[in-house]
Amino acid sequence: MIDNITDKKEIVVGVDIGGTNTVIGIVDLSNNILLENSFKTYPEKGVDNFFERLTIIIKEAYNKLEDKYVLTSIGLAAPGANYIKGTIESSVNLKWGNVNISKMMKKYFDIPVAILNDADAAAVGEYSLGVAQKMKNFIVLTLGTGLGSGIFVDGHLMNGENGLAGELGHIIIEQEGRECTCGRNGCLETYVSAAGIKRSVSYFLSVLNLESELKNISFNELTSKKVSELALNKDPVALKVFNYTGEILGKALANIVTIFNPEAIILFGGLADADELLLNPTTFYFEKNLLNFYKGKVRILKSGLQNGKAAVYGACEFAKESMVKNMINV
Repeated sequence: MIDNITDKKEIVVGVDIGGTNTVIGIVDLSNNILLENSFKTYPEKGVDNFFERLTIIIKEAYNKLEDKYVLTSIGLAAPGANYIKGTIESSVNLKWGNVNISKMMKKYFDIPVAILNDADAAAVGEYSLGVAQKMKNFIVLTLGTGLGSGIFVDGHLMNGENGLAGELGHIIIEQEGRECTCGRNGCLETYVSAAGIKRSVSYFLSVLNLESELKNISFNELTSKKVSELALNKDPVALKVFNYTGEILGKALANIVTIFNPEAIILFGGLADADELLLNPTTFYFEKNLLNFYKGKVRILKSGLQNGKAAVYGACEFAKESMVKNMINV
């Protein structure tokens, strides 16, 4: 910890660890982003390799600011993270097993480190700075490599008994459906995620006799962004994939609404950047399958934070809270 520095402004670091990419933001206490960076997560290289690279990037970024600022805390958002224990617990998209992140980060930084689920971080970010600022009941869905969710009920983040509430990506929507990395079959994220989009492309190419540019792209080279680009160019298979994905998501959200009765459902992450390609069919099938007394009362929105910064902001907010708690407990 850096002591006796009164002429420097305090800053925090927010980190959003994804299955494919990791995003870092350094933010002051007025929520201005001073520096941003991103790098490939490469989870297959192991957790030690990842945190060594993360530490180097954070320190290099802070070195550019330390003349005027002092780093006071770090917030880490990750799939499968448990804020109560400070751990990542068997994240299916990281495959690191159970990892005590708090202890790992303490090897490199002598400041408070806060850990929370990436979807919870996105929800906190939307609640603090995004489209959910005046809402008490809402759900954020993170549509990336997998599908996560952060849930606010009556103005409070829902954590659950063990800090692991909100795994909506692993509700089963198709009996004996697609194999999921969690070890089960038919989970929502196997259909509605960047990985799910690719699997849907493969399926429709095999059952539809339609001309499509997707036939010329290998599975390994295919991305959800490329599928959306082709859909915008009216590629018939790409359009079918997005309509299919929206139908599954819309029906699932209609069921979820009966449990949580939210004011809005907010879509965040790379797949949400497909905009109307995903929003239009999702909203159509959502309204079609809602109970009558919910119809027209629940909005489906896209994240209001520029370039999908909701999780980074949320991690920063959590880091600030951790800093304050640490000061109180000193």
